[in-house]
Amino acid sequence: MIDDIPAPAPQVLAPSKALKVPASGPAPSPSSSLRTLCTVPRAIAADVATASAMTAEEKLSSLREGMKAAGVYAYIVPSEDPHMSEYAPAHQGRREFISGFTGSAGTVLVTLDSAMLWTDGRYFLQASTELAPCWTLMKGGTKGVPTLQDWLVQHVPAGGKVGIDAFVHTQAEAEGLAAALEDAGKSLVAVDGNLVDAVWGSDRPAAPTAPLRVHALKWAGETAQDKVKRVFADAEARGTDAMLVTALDEVGWLLNLRGSDVSFNPVFLSYVIVDQGRATLYVDQGKLTPEVKEHLAAAGVAVKDYDLAIEDVAALAAGGKKILADPKKVSYAFAKAAETRPAAPKKAKLSSPSTALVKGNSPVTLAKGVKNDDELAGMREAHLRDAVALAKFFHWLEVEVGRGTALDEVIISDKLLGLRQEQEGFIEPSFPTIAGADANGAIIHYRPVPGPNNKSINGSTMLLVDSGGQYDCGTTDVTRTVHFGEPTQKQISSFTAVLRGHIALDQAVFPEGTPGFFLDTLARAPVWALGLNYRHGTGHGVGAAMNVHEGPQSISQRYHIDQGLMDRMVCSNEPGYYEDGAFGIRIENLVIVKETKTQYQFDPDTKNLGFERLTLHPLQHKLIDFNMLTPAEVEWLLVYHQEVWEKVSPRLSGDTLEWLRKQCAQFGVFC
Repeated sequence: MIDDIPAPAPQVLAPSKALKVPASGPAPSPSSSLRTLCTVPRAIAADVATASAMTAEEKLSSLREGMKAAGVYAYIVPSEDPHMSEYAPAHQGRREFISGFTGSAGTVLVTLDSAMLWTDGRYFLQASTELAPCWTLMKGGTKGVPTLQDWLVQHVPAGGKVGIDAFVHTQAEAEGLAAALEDAGKSLVAVDGNLVDAVWGSDRPAAPTAPLRVHALKWAGETAQDKVKRVFADAEARGTDAMLVTALDEVGWLLNLRGSDVSFNPVFLSYVIVDQGRATLYVDQGKLTPEVKEHLAAAGVAVKDYDLAIEDVAALAAGGKKILADPKKVSYAFAKAAETRPAAPKKAKLSSPSTALVKGNSPVTLAKGVKNDDELAGMREAHLRDAVALAKFFHWLEVEVGRGTALDEVIISDKLLGLRQEQEGFIEPSFPTIAGADANGAIIHYRPVPGPNNKSINGSTMLLVDSGGQYDCGTTDVTRTVHFGEPTQKQISSFTAVLRGHIALDQAVFPEGTPGFFLDTLARAPVWALGLNYRHGTGHGVGAAMNVHEGPQSISQRYHIDQGLMDRMVCSNEPGYYEDGAFGIRIENLVIVKETKTQYQFDPDTKNLGFERLTLHPLQHKLIDFNMLTPAEVEWLLVYHQEVWEKVSPRLSGDTLEWLRKQCAQFGVFC
């Protein structure tokens, strides 16, 4: 599944300055006021009977009334929830509600007279079809399109205010934007509550309440108690007294817990504060089963209500504690809650407040990204189970298309889900299946739904299927592109170029710590040689029985991501090519970054790394122009399909086994 996109260099911002919050009398005490940040003031609450029935224009009109009452010229609505999640739970899907755009990435800016959506190249086609005429699509990263920040600096009137909900913007983002606006004679203000919620009204979904589950130690490989001690030692070594964990996948990994508050991601709404090596989990306690309570007690983890996290951060700050928090992940609301104002003599001018939050990368991020032996064993097992479902699916699909059975994208997506559900330990898909036939395959994050865009699958279809599963032991993500008739020469040559890029990355050997953008060119070079390209990254990190997208690593043109690849990380390898209105091609395997023996060792303290393939499913032979391949690339195809046959065939039988035999034999495998 696509994650990263090529992006321009990050802007250099002025030093951070305090967010301006409209004054309303003496500052209230933390215990009485902090939770008011997430309430909607009655004065600006919209009286909406059926928000879901509102037109795009009506939604914007209602939002603008709230903006006028709050005294802001512009209001920003990001995709993120208070945990900066890539995918938000339904009741936090504000950007989707207000704009109608359903993609996973994008930011809305509404002013008193305009409405704009910024998104990236993965979603240009999708956004252009989903946005109503009253919206303007801002194609981020393309020539002539300013960043949202630059647009605000240039177009907000002098003295104008830009409003945000401090809970859904990171500390780094808010401070940078506040500084840029202040330098331009404008200001950023934190509006109480979220103005979109007022428009949404009673139709806003309720917060999720599903129970949590324990992630088995067999697959976790380390107890929650040991993980807490390990990451706190890192925080303590940085001179801090406590650590705030706000990212949902980090909370789940740290405590060996999983949930279902966010579709396709086994996470749950929560925070963790680690203080003196002891963790406190902030969560809706109604979600805790007896098994989970016993698990937490055994790990020495205290439990408090979700809403109390921000008050406890304020209390730690008031007590003089230094709290490690990642400014790229923690919300600006927590940064404000952690502000401290030094005492001053009477009649002296008050000093500017400072924050008790110490900025630094979360120790959990890298600890989670570098898998242990049991996590890797679970990932290997998950891919073997997934390989069975994939073989059964593509065999079924080939037979049914040959019979002339009426099929479409929705039908085949449901079939694939059903086959995964037959596998041991399957929980849910790891993301919505992308099944794009012909022109829909060129929509990078296409999702089939019933309706006029749901294309049929027949003997002339070129089909891209990107799918994955969440299993009790691991997470999968795989893309295959197939043609059921006679592909054109351009389709064959494009597919072969993508394949060559995939092989080049798969065979790469590099020193540990090499940033992913160094490797991205390997996958693009064969595509570039044909004058083609693709508007997404080549690889993203993948969690172990966790989110299908995780950092800190990536393989993309984002050269400002400086986290190098390390032994035991898991990444995707997925170059592609997309011809608008015609077809899409992507080849994706997941791989483990692993130490590789080389003839020489330049630096005895630095490992040389390569990749171990996790995904085990054949490629379509007829889409490959073997005249374009080198002998080494042909050999790679033989070795890969030999591995597929040897590892997957023992789990198959009957017609599906014969289908796999035929697929692998075409590449010279002796089956």
